[in-house]
Amino acid sequence: MRVISFLLAILLSGCAAAQSAEPQPSIATAAGDSVSPTETMQTWWQPRPGTSWQIQFTGEEIDLSYDVEVYDLDLFDTPQRLLDELHAQGKRAICYLNAGAWENWRPDAAEFPEKVIGSDYEGWPGERWLDVSKIELLAPIMEARLDLCKEKGFDGIDPDNLDGYANETGFELAEEDATAYALWLAEEAHARGLAIGVKNIPELASRLEPYFDWAVLESCFAQGWCEEVKVFVENGKPVFAIEYSEEGMTLEDFCAEAKALGFSAILKNRELDAWVEFCQ
Repeated sequence: MRVISFLLAILLSGCAAAQSAEPQPSIATAAGDSVSPTETMQTWWQPRPGTSWQIQFTGEEIDLSYDVEVYDLDLFDTPQRLLDELHAQGKRAICYLNAGAWENWRPDAAEFPEKVIGSDYEGWPGERWLDVSKIELLAPIMEARLDLCKEKGFDGIDPDNLDGYANETGFELAEEDATAYALWLAEEAHARGLAIGVKNIPELASRLEPYFDWAVLESCFAQGWCEEVKVFVENGKPVFAIEYSEEGMTLEDFCAEAKALGFSAILKNRELDAWVEFCQ
């Protein structure tokens, strides 16, 4: 079973940093093979540092007028025709899905077993944390979501809320649970020819970087932890950073530092509507 494979991978890898001179551990695949993250066998899209982007989840319609290379869009709310239009423009599309929290308005909400649905996600009505240690129960649902991303024509995955271990979820979650789940998601995405990023969780950045294609960060400049994720840029992978106007941030507050780090940083409203300001 893949769950067991990933737990074995974690035991082999321990907590070694990605910058370590030690060889990176292999991941055991479902077929029983051992695949190193450094092997040149990927068949999915790999963006580079400096890739321009926009993210929009709300609003009457998606604004495609921005001159960017990548759009980060919601899995369920984005119609096929919009993805076709983006690709016709030579742009890429990232598929946002909530991997770590249950949302009561999603079309597959009833498919989640009650035992994996935990405490309310404070500040986000209708959301509750998931028990990501129960990969075998979440797998059919998340696999179906990944399949839908692929069918719609998305190029990569943006799995949100993998940091339950650092929150009051109603479950006894640890960093090892988040790591195992993240690695499972990475294998499943790559098996479908989809790229995948890791969101926030700076304390796991070095451990996860070899298996992921980029990082998405929220409020790292406002909160002062951006440098913890620079390992992605150091290894030729982009970091997509969002700062929020509601936190009082302006371009002057973070663009110079973002440029020095090689991050693709933007300023957004918290509701992630079409409005955006770009670092130049």
